[in-house]
Amino acid sequence: MAAAGPLLLNLRSAPRERGPAAASRQSTTLKRKLQSPHGNPPLKRKCKPSVSAFQKCPVEADIREKESSSQKSLPKKQLTDKRNKSQKSKPSIKTSSLFKNNPEIPEVHRKAVRQVQENVFTKDSFSQLDLHPHLISTINTVLKISSMTSVQKQTIPVLLQGKDALVRSQTGSGKTLAYGIPLVQSLQGMESKIKRSDGPYALILVPTRELALQSFDIMQKLLKPFAWIVPGVLMGGEKRKSEKARLRKGINILISTPGRLVDHIKSTECIHFRRTQWLIIDEADSIFHHLCWFCRILDLGFEKDVAVILNALNAGRDTRQNVLLSATLTEGVTRLADISLNDPISISIADEIQKAFQPASQIERQASSSSNCMEQENFAVPEKLKQYVMMVPSKLRLVTLAAFILEKCKFEKHHKMIIFFSSCEQVEFYHELLLKVLSGGLKLEQSERSSVSSAHLQFLRLHGNMEQEERTEVFQEFLKSKTGILLCTDVAARGLDLPQVTWIVQYNAPASPAEYIHRIGRTARIGCHGNSLLVLAPSEAEYVSLLASHKINVSEMKMEKVLLSLMKDDRFKLHRPRSKPCCLGMPCRARCCAGVRAQKELVPFAGIRRWD
Repeated sequence: MAAAGPLLLNLRSAPRERGPAAASRQSTTLKRKLQSPHGNPPLKRKCKPSVSAFQKCPVEADIREKESSSQKSLPKKQLTDKRNKSQKSKPSIKTSSLFKNNPEIPEVHRKAVRQVQENVFTKDSFSQLDLHPHLISTINTVLKISSMTSVQKQTIPVLLQGKDALVRSQTGSGKTLAYGIPLVQSLQGMESKIKRSDGPYALILVPTRELALQSFDIMQKLLKPFAWIVPGVLMGGEKRKSEKARLRKGINILISTPGRLVDHIKSTECIHFRRTQWLIIDEADSIFHHLCWFCRILDLGFEKDVAVILNALNAGRDTRQNVLLSATLTEGVTRLADISLNDPISISIADEIQKAFQPASQIERQASSSSNCMEQENFAVPEKLKQYVMMVPSKLRLVTLAAFILEKCKFEKHHKMIIFFSSCEQVEFYHELLLKVLSGGLKLEQSERSSVSSAHLQFLRLHGNMEQEERTEVFQEFLKSKTGILLCTDVAARGLDLPQVTWIVQYNAPASPAEYIHRIGRTARIGCHGNSLLVLAPSEAEYVSLLASHKINVSEMKMEKVLLSLMKDDRFKLHRPRSKPCCLGMPCRARCCAGVRAQKELVPFAGIRRWD
């Protein structure tokens, strides 16, 4: 355009020629002058702005001067309002903000309720009972137990008398030995010595495969001095041919999951219960749910499916001793008791303690209304268990979980943690994500440079869709390890005795308070200390009141304090020297940047899949 200026002046000053020849000469000369010397295409002409246009349009510099002068005269509040309006009017790109636009976290209104407590231990020893000396020696030396728990003290004499019993006691109180010891005592003392080919003398129903393996291990230890009594396991995931072969050889104490037992009753000819004298249903409320689920799969009614088992037991023997055990007394347990028990004796440790502190008139009123208040049952909680709840918005759940794991298992160390999820897919997703990001598998070079290495974090997973061989391997590995993080579904919520577990995290709220009790029961077992954390969304705040109605006390843990642990990890630190300190004693911007950096580490592996 620099050459176009003098060109236009020359055209104006040149004398005008008339006629068609003159017009053609002028056009050719114009094209030549507009062409560049390098032969490039001609430049486009632009209309020269008129003077009036310059007078109408103010210069940008003048506009800036006027705005600055007007801004100086306005107060600060009006300035900020004006800037906000101008920002809103401008077109902007919408981006996700991690710490902004979250719903307000409501205050947790907790009622001061008195939790139901049980006296777990007694000073009475097993030698005070009428037991075989070899059995007492095995309990003391192999199991390394010297004194009875409260539930064992009350249950063992009743079962030795041959009576049916409905036993309710808190998690981790020793219910397995409460029925295992009298069972072994009665079987070893039979007049005619038991033979393997006789078949089952006792049937023990348990809800999960892991609990079946654990119960089988305990029975093997109790039967060490009585080698002629053979225990065995039937459970899903195993080969039916191998199980049928074991049934043909003979199993005297049969431990089984309900679904696999119904399957064998219908398809295996060699299974029989002609000599079965004991029916023991452990975790009875969970057995009820498992049978209901199995019945829905087969389009059967619950009573019809229970009738399959009971009819098979009654086919060879009319009389037997029945025992139901659970930490929670639900409607399902009462239905099972009505179907399977005959004039049972009810044993409840928590009720015995409450009766000791209540007047007789109040006990009578509670007894008369006990059938109508099943839904408001008060659950017993281990005395040394500390329970916490934390309100977390949906998009902060992932980064908060990562921060909590880092705080407890990396910086504090010596912690063994179980994290409960609501589905198998969630377990797989979070296991893959946390394993890559927090175990140092992804940023290996960065973790090597960091002062505190996270390579020692061990993540395991356990859920129902895994192969049985892998499930058993994971269960045994976590059982023997002193530290580690197990991500699992409710398959690990029932009856499992996992030593040294210090933290239970419920990432998804359980369906009922009874499920809550069973989950937190994996820690603080047999008088040990333990902690539990329930993660709730702001919309789930009423769940705390539901727990309080069942005499369960929880303390609030603040999300901001958990997120502080991200600043301890060198990967998520971001130094901002000019940021202002906040009420937590750290720069707000630094905390936000640490959270954002942690989220950036986690989100690329999440893809579009979100369970929050």
